[in-house]
Amino acid sequence: MGKIDSFQQLDAWQEAHRLVIMVYKATERFPDCERFGLVAQMRRAAVSIPANIAEGFKRRGVRDKIHFYNIAEGSLEELKYYCILSRDLGYISSKDELLVQTETVGKILNGLIASTERRRSP
Repeated sequence: MGKIDSFQQLDAWQEAHRLVIMVYKATERFPDCERFGLVAQMRRAAVSIPANIAEGFKRRGVRDKIHFYNIAEGSLEELKYYCILSRDLGYISSKDELLVQTETVGKILNGLIASTERRRSP
């Protein structure tokens, strides 16, 4: 693979962005009473993931990059909880693609962090 010049070329960002689109589409079907509650929280957490990947990508220092990638991980875990809650409330099914996509993003983001950490000077 060649040099990555843009955050948009990162697999982690691409899959996280895909997750955001999925969250927006899924939450459109939630009850109106959740509009300012669970829907807003899920969308905010989801958007935070690719946004922090993008910000981390542009940081020059490895420590700064990892810091923002870790924030993205935290937002992903938050979103995972909201997906569990949504499933338990009957808003999404237990086989919903959202749950699968959160796992995919987590694995790829973990790989991005690991590869970034390897670039630290000894």
